[in-house]
Amino acid sequence: MLSHEDNGILCRVGPGTLMGDLMRQYWLPGLMSVELPEADGAPVRLRLLGENLIAFRTTSGAVGVLADACPHRGASMFFGRNEEEGLRCVYHGWKFDVSGACADMPNEPAESNFKHKIRATSYRAVERNGVLWVYMGPRETPPPLPGLEPNLLPDGEWQVTSVQRECNYMQALEGDIDTSHLGFLHLGAIPPEAATPGTFSEYSVRYKDPKYEVVDTGYGTMYGAYRPAEADSYYWRVAHFLFPCYTMPPVGVLGLKVVVRAWVPLDDDHTMFIMMGPKMGRANASMAGPRQVDTSVTRSLGAGGMGRFLENTTANLGRWRMAANRSNDYQLDRQSQQTDSYSGIAGIHLQDQAITESMGPIYRRNQEHLGTSDMMIIRTRKRMIQAAKALRETGAAPPGVEAPDSYGVRAGGVILKRDQHWLDATSSLRAAFVDHPELDLAVTGNIPGA
Repeated sequence: MLSHEDNGILCRVGPGTLMGDLMRQYWLPGLMSVELPEADGAPVRLRLLGENLIAFRTTSGAVGVLADACPHRGASMFFGRNEEEGLRCVYHGWKFDVSGACADMPNEPAESNFKHKIRATSYRAVERNGVLWVYMGPRETPPPLPGLEPNLLPDGEWQVTSVQRECNYMQALEGDIDTSHLGFLHLGAIPPEAATPGTFSEYSVRYKDPKYEVVDTGYGTMYGAYRPAEADSYYWRVAHFLFPCYTMPPVGVLGLKVVVRAWVPLDDDHTMFIMMGPKMGRANASMAGPRQVDTSVTRSLGAGGMGRFLENTTANLGRWRMAANRSNDYQLDRQSQQTDSYSGIAGIHLQDQAITESMGPIYRRNQEHLGTSDMMIIRTRKRMIQAAKALRETGAAPPGVEAPDSYGVRAGGVILKRDQHWLDATSSLRAAFVDHPELDLAVTGNIPGA
């Protein structure tokens, strides 16, 4: 469990908070490039780390991110005119460029130099592989973007997905670093006999109490969770937490899986899940590829995709909301729960969303009762709190900020002999940007997500 004080440190991300200051040391995925599709197009409201912002694409195609409130008298810049390399407030015509400089102040005398004294709060933004990255930190020269492999794939080989979750980023993120829930929430209704023998699928549904080893890394934390495979082998699931809010869950084959998930804090109570990975069908993408899938297994898991979205609105929190949500009990089907689904909720993502949102906006972690299966969660929380305190107390740079190449890792599953040490045996498979033509997706079996 965590004390009330440490839970606040971990979860509060607004300006001036310890974790908010830590988050602001990093570039964060703010939104997808497709959300600003055209030059001089409509501005977009963006909430990030508890701040209300406006994102817009200029005439030249550059992206600006300004505070929502005009520095004149606080009118919303969302209503502004996006024109000629700047955003103009429609209240009195003050215009600001992407750096926050006031480019025009038409309601003041032409000879006045007042506009040169006024700046809007602005944050730097860059685009890479369909993601608009935002830096909200204090450095005059921002750190490098993290070297996340799926965000560095060649043109035409990547895809990005966003889904909003109505809870604190940390409880959403923790589901990704908790491998034991796989055998219950997602696979609990699938008997071992339904799985292809000798595959990840069989081992996942047959042995639901994995043992853990957890280590600190230069970018965050990593776990290896193992369970019996054959008489002389273990099935290992290797996964990562990467500062400040990324996970690489162990679905698929270690060495082939090229996916990262960002759990971006919009504020203390809302999170944007942004997944970056290869396009479906890419040759080495273990999120896709040819394999046989038992239709009865597919029914028990649900569609497995994101499901249907509500229509986006222009509100600060109006983007990428699921149609199945708290208001309709995530379309829970009690009959299905009694027959072919452990949870009665369709789709792996929606199952996770329902459970993490059910804890409330921020769960009071001093009420928890943690077990050995929570080792990775305990270590990750501790590492984050220590890093936030060290930044505040000594100015120590948080993990990974100045080491973008350290983010070049992969996660996934692997079969190892029982006398092999998992760290040594998986070192080459965990390295990013390496092809492994010797690996076969068939080892995962017939159960998606296993």
